[in-house]
Amino acid sequence: MAGEIPNLAESKLTALVVDDNLVNQMMHHKLLDRLGIRNDVVCNGQEAVDAHCSGRNYDLILMDMEMPIMNGIQATKRLREMGIESKIAGVTTRAEEEERKEFMEAGLNDFQEKPLTISKLVSILHNLDFYVQT
Repeated sequence: MAGEIPNLAESKLTALVVDDNLVNQMMHHKLLDRLGIRNDVVCNGQEAVDAHCSGRNYDLILMDMEMPIMNGIQATKRLREMGIESKIAGVTTRAEEEERKEFMEAGLNDFQEKPLTISKLVSILHNLDFYVQT
């Protein structure tokens, strides 16, 4: 049925939200929850790297571009250098072509402009070959 929200709880997908903005953190966390995707939230790229260094793994990482301490481009490059194979989707309000290209080249698998919505999140999941039946 059109407009129906898929429930991916049985898929046991996990996600990491990486964003320094509290409102965006809450929105992305709730969107993932609505789809049944277990998720954690961190405030910057360094915390995302640290989470993986401590042994945590995620199927999907929603990565903001502009953050303090370590930005999304630096964090994505570092995660890829560490051999992290999680699907990483850049999610940012900054969408100038040159910056978007640099972010993609850092190792993103997909990119969406904020604000993230259920339909944009489902699009990310489809684009990254996570099976989503709508």
